[in-house]
Amino acid sequence: MKSIPTISVVVPLHNEEANVAELLKRTLTVLDSMSGGPHELVLVDDGSVDRTLEMIEKAAETDPRIVVVVLSRNFGHQAALGAALDVASGDAVVMMDGDLQDAPEYIPEFAEELQRGYDVVYAERIKRKESALWRYCYRGFYWLIAELSDVAMPQEAGDFGMMSRRVVDILRSSPERHLYWRGLRSWAGFRQKGIPVERDARHAGKSKYSLRKLLQLAFDGLFSFSIVPLRAASFCGALAIVLSVGFSAYSVFAKVFLARTPRGFTALFVGITFLTGIQLLFLGIIGEYVGRIYEQVKLRPRYIVSRIIGQKWTQPTRADTEISTKDIGGGVPERPISLPL
Repeated sequence: MKSIPTISVVVPLHNEEANVAELLKRTLTVLDSMSGGPHELVLVDDGSVDRTLEMIEKAAETDPRIVVVVLSRNFGHQAALGAALDVASGDAVVMMDGDLQDAPEYIPEFAEELQRGYDVVYAERIKRKESALWRYCYRGFYWLIAELSDVAMPQEAGDFGMMSRRVVDILRSSPERHLYWRGLRSWAGFRQKGIPVERDARHAGKSKYSLRKLLQLAFDGLFSFSIVPLRAASFCGALAIVLSVGFSAYSVFAKVFLARTPRGFTALFVGITFLTGIQLLFLGIIGEYVGRIYEQVKLRPRYIVSRIIGQKWTQPTRADTEISTKDIGGGVPERPISLPL
């Protein structure tokens, strides 16, 4: 079994003041119980407007294991995870949500599997505490993306999991702007293993993932790892041609041999409306791909760091701050840079 000298636990936070105290207590207790070290806890404040930043700043002042990354505004959950990965320095990295639905007590079990030679150990969510409707929606999405994706993706697997340093470096090197980390983790390959994990209910507060944000994440996963929707447009077009040719042949046959002409204004109206709807649907799908290309070629950073707080970080020199925006958040700098804005 290989050893894991240091572990970084990365957690994005957005308005989680009700969960911060319990999150720190449970996560640091788990890290205290593990061999090796010193381990670290990287907390990313993703534009919080409550007391989240104040609370984690105070914690960082008293505990050298805590590193706080403050983003200039709210960039979203997946971008905040990217900021955390860029700062994490451990030989293994754990991605975890800050609402304690991902129980930190599973981290030692992840580490044991990583020591056995796996590069990725992820949580397979079981016994979810959401309503039956949401569970069916999640299950349907995971089934759909697994069927359509060119990459084999596990069912019911979120971001919660542990990765080796080489997998983390590969993910950090990805220049994508529309991030879907659990998909990129599968795309990276290497030896991966899922562990059944009972997903707890939210410790406190309300979920920051609205229906719109959930749909956006689902679209990012689908359009980033599959071109099947584009191929479906070609299939529907070919099917429409076959049906129209068949109906034309039938019309000629009926006119010549049956002495009658097919009628039906209602059928004609329904047919035109249906085909128009199909065209608009696939125009929207093509627009989703084109929009992602547009966002990608602008080369804006995925996030902007306001400052980094922690006893291991030093104030950057003038030479350090004279870097491109790609180095701030879009690339893989030699070391994380704290840029006071």
